[in-house]
Amino acid sequence: MKKYIRMIGFYLLILVIIIAAVSFLNPMKSEVKNLTYSELVTNINSRKVAEIKINGTKATGKLTSGKSFESIVPEYTIDTILSNYIVKNPKMKVEIAKDQSWWVSLIPSVILVAMLVVFLVMMMRQGGGSGNVMSFGKSRARMQSPSDKKVTFKDVAGADEEKEELAEIVDFLKAPDRYRSLGARVPKGVLLVGPPGTGKTLLARAVAGEAGVPFFIISGSDFVEMFVGVGASRVRDLFDSAKKSAPCIIFIDEIDAVGRHRGAGLGGGHDEREQTLNQLLVEMDGFGVNEGIIIIAATNRPDILDPALLRPGRFDRQVTVGTPDVKGRKEILGIYRKNKPLDPAVDLEVLAKGTPGFTGADLENLMNEAALLAARKKMRMITMAELEEAIKRVIAGPEKKSRVVEESDQRVTAYHEAGHAIVMRYLDNGEEVHEISIIPRGMAAGYTISLPTDDSQHMSKGKLLDKIAGLLGGRAAEKVALEDICTGASNDIERATEIARKMVTEWGMSEHLGPMTFGNNDGGEVFLGRDLGRTRNYSEEVAAVIDKEIRNIVETAYERACRILTDKQDTLTGVAEQLLKVSTLTGEEFAQMYEANGVLPPKETAEPERPAADESGNQASDGQAAAALKPEAETVNPATETADASETSESSETAKAGTSSEVPAQPAAAEEETNSPS
Repeated sequence: MKKYIRMIGFYLLILVIIIAAVSFLNPMKSEVKNLTYSELVTNINSRKVAEIKINGTKATGKLTSGKSFESIVPEYTIDTILSNYIVKNPKMKVEIAKDQSWWVSLIPSVILVAMLVVFLVMMMRQGGGSGNVMSFGKSRARMQSPSDKKVTFKDVAGADEEKEELAEIVDFLKAPDRYRSLGARVPKGVLLVGPPGTGKTLLARAVAGEAGVPFFIISGSDFVEMFVGVGASRVRDLFDSAKKSAPCIIFIDEIDAVGRHRGAGLGGGHDEREQTLNQLLVEMDGFGVNEGIIIIAATNRPDILDPALLRPGRFDRQVTVGTPDVKGRKEILGIYRKNKPLDPAVDLEVLAKGTPGFTGADLENLMNEAALLAARKKMRMITMAELEEAIKRVIAGPEKKSRVVEESDQRVTAYHEAGHAIVMRYLDNGEEVHEISIIPRGMAAGYTISLPTDDSQHMSKGKLLDKIAGLLGGRAAEKVALEDICTGASNDIERATEIARKMVTEWGMSEHLGPMTFGNNDGGEVFLGRDLGRTRNYSEEVAAVIDKEIRNIVETAYERACRILTDKQDTLTGVAEQLLKVSTLTGEEFAQMYEANGVLPPKETAEPERPAADESGNQASDGQAAAALKPEAETVNPATETADASETSESSETAKAGTSSEVPAQPAAAEEETNSPS
């Protein structure tokens, strides 16, 4: 910031100097009286002229009144003025200017032009850096030298296979002769593919740190500008700089910004972005030779990249960086706990099991939120309670205990959440309910947290049908218990419909249509130029059947949830009323109420028996006995969350943390969904 302030101050100083020079060389004339020749002669004869200066045919001077004047004097009368009129007015000062060379009059103009040229040259030199006006065609890549702070593979956890794939590149940069002797060619490019927050950029930085070579970093959006030809020029400049620093690595983050499928626009294929992509394709594998330059790119949208960019010879290798499993999450938490004092009772394995679907960025945010909570409470260590609360904050946001909620809204939310929990508990493929609450959190008026049994990568048809029923459990509870429905289940219905649509159109789970896919599975991306010329690959009759199948799946699941809650209406009422009393129920309390048909058994308060004396005859102390008999604390952490709003204003929100490839989880955002089997 100070650099730019100094630069602006310098330019302002230069501008002031130019203005001062112009004012000095061309002073503003005061009010001057124009006199004709006859008027000038009359004033001289009347002795009203104090001084006069003759420069060629131009006469200037001052009158005795103090006013300036100027006049045009015929050349042949100059001698007459000097000989005759001076005699009549001897006090008049007369000055005859000497003839000046023509170049003398040009000096002021030359000085002004020179100052302007110097000013423009200085601006252009200053503009050679990134982000300045004069650097349109220059690459905006930032180079990280090997001497900078390094990130190595030790700083990356939960991606063992991905590190193994990239280790070959590091080994080639360190010892290329070993590969060349066998005729092997290192991949020219590596494309890192995966959801946001999984560590793609971190892996690329680790490759640069391990290899010890210059590392050029640039974003895909840095290539394209509003001016034609700028993107292609920046690509050429980037590779020219890389060739001078070879061997080196070029990392292009979010390459989908420049590498999208060509021809995807109403304006045809001739646009600035496509010219940039064409230049990138040529530089990666064209007539030129880029020996020692390895390109690593990252994207979370590989489906929209141009096929020419993905072919062997450009990006030879694609490395998928997915969400970590339980082992990977534990390792990631171990890295992020290094500079945080944790309570000895904190079990990272329990945290890892309670956070399925979390990415590396989610886990880092989780540890940071826990540290902030501990600091807010002025604690010296981070305990398990802060970590569990941090999980809820990451999923659904902070609690809003101060929000005033109407009693009727609380009742709707309580029955809604109880309906979700009971349906999930009843179903064969249901997840274990970990916590139910009607305390507002984030945009939600309540939530139900459930834990998946494992990090399953596949979803069976039975699990999907049970999931839809669980999503509709809140709406079913409103109908069964309150005999009315509200807007709180809007997102539950949306998600249930989306799963049913995918079951029919993508996963081939329809009874009538069979194992077929319908529609173009392009991830929902709309390409105007391409889609306008593409016809739908199914008829109107099939479209009607698809709609009917989706409706049947959703309606059947809804009726199923209603039957479950009708049979369990006493349990539904008991759980909802208990929620209205205590606001939050743990998974253990809910399980006890479910088995007792909605009644919470009283807690046992019997005094524990003293342990028998040991072999030496000594009995354990009271503290030791209490510690030995104290039940192990509940440490299972929420991984998925259902947030349901009341009928007044809140939308039903659920955060899901499953890892199914068919139904991807997004635990970091409070999604409006009811959790069911994973």
